[in-house]
Amino acid sequence: MARDCAKHCPVSPMKNSLLVIAAILLIIQAASCQRVRVETEVEAYPTESVDLRCQFVDGGNTKLTQVSWIWEPTEGQRDNIAVFHPTYGESFPESPFSGRVRFIQGTLTSPSITITSLKMADAGRYTCEYATYPSGNEQGTTNLVMLAKPKNSASPVVVQASTSGEPVVVAQCEAADSKPAATIKWMGAVGGTENTTSKKGPDGTVTVRSDYRIVPTPEDNGKEVTCIISQRTQDKPQTFPMKLAVEYPPTVSIVGYDNNWYIGRTDAVLTCQATGNPAPTTVTWTVMSGPMPDTVQINANKLIVRKVDEAVNTTFVCEVKNRLGVSKHQVTTAVIEQRKITAGAVDGWHHRRHHRCGSLLAGDRRRCHHSGPKTQAERHEWGWSSQAQAPSPCEGRQLH
Repeated sequence: MARDCAKHCPVSPMKNSLLVIAAILLIIQAASCQRVRVETEVEAYPTESVDLRCQFVDGGNTKLTQVSWIWEPTEGQRDNIAVFHPTYGESFPESPFSGRVRFIQGTLTSPSITITSLKMADAGRYTCEYATYPSGNEQGTTNLVMLAKPKNSASPVVVQASTSGEPVVVAQCEAADSKPAATIKWMGAVGGTENTTSKKGPDGTVTVRSDYRIVPTPEDNGKEVTCIISQRTQDKPQTFPMKLAVEYPPTVSIVGYDNNWYIGRTDAVLTCQATGNPAPTTVTWTVMSGPMPDTVQINANKLIVRKVDEAVNTTFVCEVKNRLGVSKHQVTTAVIEQRKITAGAVDGWHHRRHHRCGSLLAGDRRRCHHSGPKTQAERHEWGWSSQAQAPSPCEGRQLH
């Protein structure tokens, strides 16, 4: 069908001529646009300088009459900031760049400029525009992208352990005054959620803030979360590891009582173990039955009974305090007449007796093995009180 149309619907000679002229004009325009060489995009930072390069190439018979630099901060706004004329030389119209812009060489064919003391507001399109004869104006445009490195910071937020079950902010992260805007991510093993906001400044920079929220418990105190900030101007993401600070009232327990406080035992120790944030500031020992026994010595969180007697047959109470509260724990110590003999003690006695009797002659050795601790010194050595009955030396053993 297309072939039939070509045969039966030929294009008129006049129309052909117009199409050829239009094509030639497009080619000429494209060629002329390519004669003004500029960089498509240039990046720069505030307070620094930037070179905007421009060159007219393959001029041929084209006459260059003037070149101008035009700044377009927004669509539709055009400010002339620098002009070079072969007769009148350089000129710099009043503009936001007054005193900050100059020509590098100052020639028609290479009218590159330098802008100093850059500001974020200097971003925009910069057009190098030639007035030529006979082809008219020819131009090339460079987009100046102003970048700003973020001011990054992060910190934990001191909170109290939750009693309401509602999540609260426990850590904050900020990337301030950057362009383009930074991105913030969180890593942590506490199952939190994040809330990120951004605010644009008057100079085009952006401040990004992110909060990390959890329902804080005492167990979360000291756990680590990490804020990760990424931004175009950074070689790599910047990380901020933080330890959570969760405050909570103290918890306390008393350890050390072994149900074997027998009359005459020495240096029995109870330890008051407490945790809290902030750390407990005071530890107080009391007894429920009255004043502290004379045989007891207090050393911070330790209660030491120098010699067990009936006076320590009581209930000891440990109380700890921090800024958020008070916690107590108590233990009742029952004093017994004689030491409880455990399997470990019996085995230890047999071991020591075997070691002592091993060097004797056979008959004496047998009598030695069948004897227990007799003197008070021996009883003390083996760990029995004066009233305790020694175990049979052959108890649980097979004689050889």
